[in-house]
Amino acid sequence: MFRCSSCGKTEDERSLLWRCPCGGYFNLEPGERTPLTRRAILPGEPGMWRYAPSLPPVPSGKRVTLGEGWTPLSAEPGSFPELYFKVDYAMPTGSYKDRGMACLVSRLLSLGVKEVIEDSSGNAGASMAAYCARAGIRCRVFVPDYTSEGKCLQILASGAVLERISGTREDTARAAEAAGEGGFYASHNWSPWFAHGVKTFAFEIWEQLGFRAPGAVLLPAGQGSLVLGCALAFDELLASGEISSLPRIYALQPERCDPLARAFRQGVPLPVPVEKGETAAEGISAADPVRGKAVLAAVRKSGGEILSFSEAEIWKGFLSLARRGYYVEPTSAIVAAGMERLCARGVFSSGEAVVGLLSGSGLKAGDKILSHFSGGSFTPEEELSPCMGEPGSPPWEG
Repeated sequence: MFRCSSCGKTEDERSLLWRCPCGGYFNLEPGERTPLTRRAILPGEPGMWRYAPSLPPVPSGKRVTLGEGWTPLSAEPGSFPELYFKVDYAMPTGSYKDRGMACLVSRLLSLGVKEVIEDSSGNAGASMAAYCARAGIRCRVFVPDYTSEGKCLQILASGAVLERISGTREDTARAAEAAGEGGFYASHNWSPWFAHGVKTFAFEIWEQLGFRAPGAVLLPAGQGSLVLGCALAFDELLASGEISSLPRIYALQPERCDPLARAFRQGVPLPVPVEKGETAAEGISAADPVRGKAVLAAVRKSGGEILSFSEAEIWKGFLSLARRGYYVEPTSAIVAAGMERLCARGVFSSGEAVVGLLSGSGLKAGDKILSHFSGGSFTPEEELSPCMGEPGSPPWEG
């Protein structure tokens, strides 16, 4: 059952409405799932499906999976704080979006959907195309014309129809919504199911840390699905008594598109309108996040912050991660920028576990990375942060 976030009206999932007639987005009705406990985990199930008791139910034979989930939680030895990276770019299509798409497309298949329309900055479109190919669902993906070629190739290779839209990410969404009037608009940003698939990364962190919550989680944030998934998971674990407190969520945005960070700084409940500029962090360039109010509320509830970063900081973060073996797309590199700033401010306690999520593979953004570094070295000394230590040494060592 769906419940509208604005007017409170309920709708049957079988209605296939992608938003409420009042214009609000739908959430899944509270109380229809039991909060997860370690005893409810299904160790014999692959990847994220070990947490199936907490996920929207999928009838037998309708689960659409490519083996997504259970990605590495990589420790940085000797680091201060106790630092880990959740390597979620080690997913079937190279981004964390596979978690949400596995859940979303499974539900669509179970409801008999045969054709979908999606809009994306790239990763979600590539994931939707792959999972629809697996499910036998026809797929049409709208992307901004500045989307990295690697992501566009993924979409095309999966057999989806690719529509490149001139203008902003928001222009792309409007074009997809218009096209959806003649088909089913399966937007992951509007979907009530997507964030429940995404939340499995947080369940994995809890389990991989020996069934304990980290002190803090650092997440790239555009539309904010990682933030919402993280909040859903740890709220469940708190409700079931598996953890005693919530981790602080640090949501990270580029300065050139930071409506959530501005709202956080101003203490207002809704995203602040921004004039978006071009940013290397294309995956989190969202000027009008659909669930922005919920994202802001989740961060504030956790005791965390929403921060924004310059392009120079993002590229510096890219190099610092690459020199330690993590080849991420620039969107993910904002996590290293966040780690540097927060460590310098002394916000982490000795011995607390801090997890940064690496959301997308650098192999998807080779054209953008090459363009930025063309004509120069990939390791100029001025690009490397002294906070990170020398290459080859543990980062953020205190």
